[in-house]
Amino acid sequence: MAAVKEPQDYLEVLQAHRGGFSFELCKRNAYLASSANIRLPAAMKTGTTICGVQLKDAVVLAADTRSTCGPMVADKNCEKLHIISSNIYCAGAGTAADLFHTTQIMESQMELHRLATGTQPRVCTVVRRLSQMLFKYQGYIGCALVLGGVDITGPHLYQIYPHGSTDCLPFTTMGSGSLAAMSILETEYKADMTVEEGKALVAKAIRAGIFNDLGSGSNVDVCVITKEGGTILRNYEKPNERKFKAQYKGFPKGTTPVLKEDILKLVTIESGDVAMSGVSACGVRVPQAGRLPHPAPRPTRLERQPKYSRTASVDRGTEI
Repeated sequence: MAAVKEPQDYLEVLQAHRGGFSFELCKRNAYLASSANIRLPAAMKTGTTICGVQLKDAVVLAADTRSTCGPMVADKNCEKLHIISSNIYCAGAGTAADLFHTTQIMESQMELHRLATGTQPRVCTVVRRLSQMLFKYQGYIGCALVLGGVDITGPHLYQIYPHGSTDCLPFTTMGSGSLAAMSILETEYKADMTVEEGKALVAKAIRAGIFNDLGSGSNVDVCVITKEGGTILRNYEKPNERKFKAQYKGFPKGTTPVLKEDILKLVTIESGDVAMSGVSACGVRVPQAGRLPHPAPRPTRLERQPKYSRTASVDRGTEI
């Protein structure tokens, strides 16, 4: 059994209680990866382009609609804009199941909060709860969110990373196509934009992500949030709509040789009279169609014959 080394001076005591990251297993992991052919765990690459801009009295979010499964397109028209409450929405990038359940949990919590307090939930409340929840799982919940809303203090726009860090920004993008989208926002964003200008800007930013990132594609969804509430504009733009479709022409008969052709007679039809209801010719009552025959009535207790009788025998003096 290995002996435990006792600290000799205060420096060794300080070193033993010091925190921080330990690099002792780095050489071991590198050796296992090279010689034992063991793959180290890696983060899953996902593809999305989401963005948002903060206006004077509103917030506009946008997202593409392509869902990927590795190198394949799983869904061409999925929805990446999620509702948290009537005045707070978010756009999500990352793992689809994590995004769906995380936003559903937060929507439930905010509705309970609204019912308990009788007031409209604030954006900072949602950001705080999401940040604490994601930090607790240390990034293993794949949720990258652009969250926007309008409450009693005005419009707010936040970005929330999977590890729990948050930023409050006038415009932001996330996802694999965020670099292309950010180039559009940094060039054309203005603080005094109208709602229509904001919708056009975020749609242009998402288009840049669609055409420059393989993980993003299909259509553009836009969400406008004001103090009256939020509205999701599904398929606001369709930059990749198919214009030409190949006409299918069936193969002419005889292209493929027919080796055998059989016609099977599976049903036998017999002619005759069918009694649907009432009494048949032989006097047996036939039940009506769709009804079961009624069972014969069971005899009552008084009508039943006793199985045994207890009578006194005068001659023998015994009971039977």
